[in-house]
Amino acid sequence: MNLVQRLASNWRGAVLAALATALSASPALAQRGASCHGGQSFDQFLAGLKQQAVAAGVSQRAIAQASPYLVYDQGIVNRDRGQRVFGQIFTVFAGRMASEGRRVKGQQMIRQHAQAFARAEKEYGVPPAVIAAFWALESDFGAVQGNLSTLRSLVSLAYDCRRSEMFQQETIAALKIVDRGDLAPAEMIGSWAGELGQTQFLPRHYYDYAVDYDGDGHHDMLHSPADVIGSTAHYIATGLKWRRGEPWLQEVAVPANLPWEQADLLVKHPRSQWAQWGVTAADGRPLQNDNMPASLLLPMGRHGPAFLAYANFAAYTEWNNSLIYSTTAGYLATRIAGAGPMRKPTAQVAQLQLNEMKQLQQLLVRAGFDVGKIDGILGQQTRSAVKAMQIKYGLPADSWPTAELLTKMGGMVAPAPSASTEPPFRPAAKPGIAPAERRPRNPPARQP
Repeated sequence: MNLVQRLASNWRGAVLAALATALSASPALAQRGASCHGGQSFDQFLAGLKQQAVAAGVSQRAIAQASPYLVYDQGIVNRDRGQRVFGQIFTVFAGRMASEGRRVKGQQMIRQHAQAFARAEKEYGVPPAVIAAFWALESDFGAVQGNLSTLRSLVSLAYDCRRSEMFQQETIAALKIVDRGDLAPAEMIGSWAGELGQTQFLPRHYYDYAVDYDGDGHHDMLHSPADVIGSTAHYIATGLKWRRGEPWLQEVAVPANLPWEQADLLVKHPRSQWAQWGVTAADGRPLQNDNMPASLLLPMGRHGPAFLAYANFAAYTEWNNSLIYSTTAGYLATRIAGAGPMRKPTAQVAQLQLNEMKQLQQLLVRAGFDVGKIDGILGQQTRSAVKAMQIKYGLPADSWPTAELLTKMGGMVAPAPSASTEPPFRPAAKPGIAPAERRPRNPPARQP
């Protein structure tokens, strides 16, 4: 045996040994999930889940096909437990994700698949740019769909206790997709969170809303651009209640003396009222003087970008309830549709450090607000609490946490970081949007 052969043999031996160790460790680690399943082992749990699938109409043939892939993977559970939500401010995230390259590629894809986009707009009322923006953000138009077994991911998360019921239903939906003949189990490859296809549908969304737009008899959102376009339009129109012919997001310019407490997705006024308060289009032109209801969205407070969010923006927050993601998706759609690039703030928007945000959240909890998890992330609950305290202290109520608010609440503001200090908002590790960033997505409206 020469040196190359010996090295190859040693490498194979090391890989096999590591695999054996991982497999032997999995049953013990899997018992973490047994507490919410009456102490059942994974095999016992899986047997019961298969019975639920049969009761839901899944054939024994489909279950037999899928069974080799219905195995527990502790690594999937570890990813789910360790996931991070959005950790960048809007201009950084949008600058990276709603790039000029994606705008250009989105317009190219609309031209390339003009027939499917035109059909989808006619049938569902969803503009091509809206579909193309989600397609871009979710998978770079199919280039990044994940490389893990969907069935393995789903059943592992179903056995874990954190979201067991949700993923049991998603596993059954995936089995129904197999049973319908859309995809074979070996084809079901996606992210660790169990999503499928070029616009990353949860299996229940896939089963309920996928359509056969290329006429081959299958609902194939992994390989068929036509099916991706039609299915995404169907979901947006039917599942997310898109309003045909209405706008979704519009960048605007705001005056310095606006009543900032009115800037909230929960507050709606006619465009004519926003115009009276001095809000204009981003280029300074007057707004349409009509009764179209809109909310003023300030993702980074009064010194950052400003948008009017119309009724259709609710489809974005339903797709993903992260404000950063939904605003980025809506903004990218406007760019693909022909809008100009977002205006940059005239000065850097001051932001709290991660430890300061956690401190502020703790103080808000102490003041009686529910901000969810103390994680240093500016979610909707924290934004609402910040606004209430800004009103209390007579500060501009734009929902953006500041050092002034933290100080007034009794907190400590850290010294400004040096240029070499790691920024509080870390960029994602790779291009595309990880499932942790994509999915605080709401559960589907219909059960399979």
